[in-house]
Amino acid sequence: MPPLPITPDALFSAGSALAMSGWLALALSPAGRSWAPAVRRYAGRVVPLLLAVAYVALFASNGMGDGGYDSVAAVQRLLAQPALLVAGWLHYLAFDLFVGSWIAEHAGALGLPHWLVLPLLALTFLFGPAGLLAFALLRKFWRQRPAQAMAL
Repeated sequence: MPPLPITPDALFSAGSALAMSGWLALALSPAGRSWAPAVRRYAGRVVPLLLAVAYVALFASNGMGDGGYDSVAAVQRLLAQPALLVAGWLHYLAFDLFVGSWIAEHAGALGLPHWLVLPLLALTFLFGPAGLLAFALLRKFWRQRPAQAMAL
């Protein structure tokens, strides 16, 4: 397949802007609002799928080069190619946003106040798995909270 007609820098910028629109949508859509489910579908489904299309297109048009996934050196060679480095970036953007959306949806179902969700979203945006871990810990605490209060 021939190289894409758009440069890696342009795809990087467009993907980053698209992902940011998803993160802003999550941050501005507290659970309980009538429009929040539609906004969260945009942020957690539409945007990650668009990023996935660009990711697949980059690999389809560039191949793996002399890189791979079997060693640190192979991954380094893979990501040394600008188009595939952007593909890796789009991978992060898509999956972190998907996880952020999942957190927002589950936090809303748990009844977590939005002011507690916002730091989780920021942590997931900046450090992906750390945000997921923080949500898992907060969720455990939040579920135990009513039982502890009733025992007093």
